[in-house]
Amino acid sequence: MINIEKFVFNSFMVNTWLLYDETGECVIIDAACYDPEEQEAVNTFITAKKLRLVRNLDTHCHIDHVLGNAFIAQTFGIYPEYHENSTFLLHILKEIGSSFGYSIERIPQPKRFLADGEKVQWGNSSLKVLFTPGHADGSVCFYNENQEFVITGDVLFRDTIGRTDLPSGNFDQLMTSIKTKLFTLPPDTVVYPGHGPETTIGYERENNMFIR
Repeated sequence: MINIEKFVFNSFMVNTWLLYDETGECVIIDAACYDPEEQEAVNTFITAKKLRLVRNLDTHCHIDHVLGNAFIAQTFGIYPEYHENSTFLLHILKEIGSSFGYSIERIPQPKRFLADGEKVQWGNSSLKVLFTPGHADGSVCFYNENQEFVITGDVLFRDTIGRTDLPSGNFDQLMTSIKTKLFTLPPDTVVYPGHGPETTIGYERENNMFIR
């Protein structure tokens, strides 16, 4: 069974998710831990639970979601995995970071690129990659059918959606991603977003005024 731990990191209030199962293996999704206290929170949790971090997954490569990738690579030797279409965002990461007051000294190379429909496996568990561009090219969500949850990054939030006014954002594309990849999931599927509180697919189908 997958256990899910939520951390909220950096000034953008990013939800970082740490998933682990009975084998003790774990994965981190959107490692946003930037300052020493945030990094120590991740390290302390993994140590206290006697876990072994084996994968670092990014829903997309906007600055707020990847601020902890260098720390994860240096501390655990685990390099990030993301969709290849997100790579262009890393080319401007240092400049974007500086504009928000973040010093980016190292951008770790990816371990590999994620593909739509593939299974990301660790321990006895797995997540299915859903390619969901629109907020940013290369955005993906991670879906677990058995426990009925999906980690959506900045694609879908409670009562709202990801912004589309950033580089490679596209409203029509985002609507297609949500309708064809997320709203086709069972209504009881729990949504763990990149910011803010959890929700469900069924709630968003009925109540999200931004879905047209």
